[in-house]
Parts: sequence; C-alpha cells; structure tokens
Amino acid sequence: MDLRFTPEELAFRDEVRTFFRANLPGGIRTKLVEGKHLAKDDIVTWQRTLNQKGWAVANWPVKWGGTGWTPVQQYMFQEELQLTPAPQPLGFGVTMVGPVIIAFGSEQQKRRHLPAIANLDVWWCQGFSEPGAGSDLASLRTAAKRENDHYIVSGQKTWTTLAQHADWIFCLVRTDPQAKKQEGISFLLIDMKSPGITVRPIITIEGGHEVNEVFFDDVKVPIENLVGQEHRGWDCAKFLLGNERTGIARVGYSKQRVQRIKELAGRVKAGDRPLIEDERFREKIAAVEVELKALEMTQMRVLSEERHRKDRLPNPKSSILKIKGSEIQQRTTELMLEIAGPLALPYQPEENDAEFGSNEPPLDLDWAAPAAPSYFNNRKVSIYGGSNEIQRNILAKAVLGF
Repeated sequence: MDLRFTPEELAFRDEVRTFFRANLPGGIRTKLVEGKHLAKDDIVTWQRTLNQKGWAVANWPVKWGGTGWTPVQQYMFQEELQLTPAPQPLGFGVTMVGPVIIAFGSEQQKRRHLPAIANLDVWWCQGFSEPGAGSDLASLRTAAKRENDHYIVSGQKTWTTLAQHADWIFCLVRTDPQAKKQEGISFLLIDMKSPGITVRPIITIEGGHEVNEVFFDDVKVPIENLVGQEHRGWDCAKFLLGNERTGIARVGYSKQRVQRIKELAGRVKAGDRPLIEDERFREKIAAVEVELKALEMTQMRVLSEERHRKDRLPNPKSSILKIKGSEIQQRTTELMLEIAGPLALPYQPEENDAEFGSNEPPLDLDWAAPAAPSYFNNRKVSIYGGSNEIQRNILAKAVLGF
C-alpha cells in the first residue's frame, strides 16, 4: 500500500492552493479563521466563484458539471479548502440532493435543478429529522397523500439547518402508512414558497439561529417532484447519508484549528508567561496532533484502497473517519475554550461601569467571543450523518463481520 502522492497529484494540490489564495475574498477567510458565522452572501459569492472555475460540484459526474477528479484529487481539494480556510459549497445541494437527483431523478429533474444547485441560484435545505424521528429516521410521520396529479403533505420537520434561507427543501415523507417503516417512505422535492409551509426558528444554546422547525399544513406538491419510485425513498436516503458521511472527518479543518490554537496560546498569558509555554497545555496539543496524524494516515489508507475500487459506493471504513474526525473537532473546540477561559463569557457592560470601580474600556474580545458558541455548536458533529454509536454498529457488521 503506497501512501505517497505522485508528482502529478502534488502539482494538482499546488494549483488548487494557488487558486484559493488568489480568489477567496479576505473578509470571508478572516471570518472563518476567527470562528465567526458566514453570511448567506459569503457562501453564495464563493460557490459562484468555484462554479465559474468548474469546481463547485467536483464530486458530480462530468456530464452534470463534475471534474472527473480521482478520489485522491477530491481529498486534496477538500483539505486545501479547509486549510485555507474557505467555505464549503452548500452541502444540502452539492453533496446531498444533487447526487440523489443524479442517481434517482428524471431527466427533467436533472435539467431543472442541477445547474441551479451548482451555481447556488437555489438554496436547499434538508427535511429528514422530526420530533421523535432523529436517529430512528424510519419512524418519521410526515404524511403525503396522493390526489390526482399532486401530493398533500402534512407534518413537521425539525433541526432543519438554514431553512430560513431556503428556496427548496428535500423531504422524506410517508406515502404508505400500512407498509413496514422503511418501505412506505418517498423522497419529495418541495418549493418552500408553497402555501401551507411555516418556518419557525430554534435558537440554540449559544444564541445562534442555525436550525428551524418546518411545518407542512396541507401543502400541495406536484407529482413530478417525486424522486425515484413511490414508497422507495429509503433507497435515496441511504444513498444520501452515505455521501454525507464521507466528508465528516474534516482533517484539513482540524489542522487549521490546531494552527489557530497555537497562535492564540502564544498570545494569551498564563501567569507571567504565554500559555503555549505551559507544559501541560503543550501535552494536550500534542495529544490532539498525534490523533490527527493517525486520522490522516487512516484516511490515506482508505484513499489508497479507493484507487483500486471499480465501484463508487461509500466505503464502510469511512465510519472510522467519521468517529475519530468528529471527536477531534470537538477536542479542538475544548482547547479553544480553555485558552479563552472567562473571556469566552458574554460581555457584561455593567462590569465596566463606574459603580463597579472601573472606568477602563472593555477588553478586545473578538478572538475569544466565538470560543463558547463553537464549543456548544460542535457537540452535534458526533450526531449528524449518523451518530457515532451507529457508526460503530456499521463497523461491527460491515468491517469486522459481527
């Protein structure tokens, strides 16, 4: 097993790196480095830049705008994207519904939706999870009853990320309530402007508005918006989740965060010296770096296998990458929180009032403010794409043969 890159692959990495450095707006990069949220326009601007280059939907077939890159080139592209750092193309379209439409959709659906997904002319969101149907997704209850040339959809979705921006939503709905759980589900594309749809924000623990509830009250959906066969939507869901899972390791993202941790630890004092000089803190950084290097080498071994595989089905070993990758991402947010310490708390202006004995201006907390929100928000990475417990079950069955 050869884990070394070829000269052609190294040249490709240099090309990608040079393009990112030359074309990514500095303000967008600064937001990502500092752990701040991107605006919708930031994501749209960058994806359209990538699409103009022909790189927005690199994972798609060439016929529909893909690049034809090898698995190693795909890996390099993602790593450089995360190391720069630059925004990911909107995953709900590029990684999720786009590949589903390519694999299961009609020619009409492909022509209508794929170009708009690539250029982010249409913002998609995902309607899978429901109250009582998260990890056990097949228990969903949102119903779609067929009436002539359309469905009537009623029910509720929850934890719907960025639905406040969405133009369309792809949904799993129950079309046969009498069938076994997985056999009575269909995959629908729904225009968010349809009468009867209500989006209600869910404000998360760090005060952010990233997720939402979406309610469907007798929403009419044309029959041509059914993807694949009626009652066979579970096939689409499994395909989609397999594609989502392969990118969750995010080695490049964690490398960039470790660099940021070292930079900040060199600025923040622990007593009379920088925190980076504290032996125990350096041990914690070293432990993360060791695990990150092991993760990177494991990912390279999986890629080496991909070079020789004829199919493009998700590799069950990607579950290893998902488990360890999400744990390392969470660990980096813990280190950032440790660096920030009390400075990660929300700013309390009254503490600088004269009655508290201080007229000093407030501290510059721009670098510390995102530490706590990032910590809380990253608790979810071990859940989405299939919880780490589910990934261990997949490994036990598909890899270890238990």
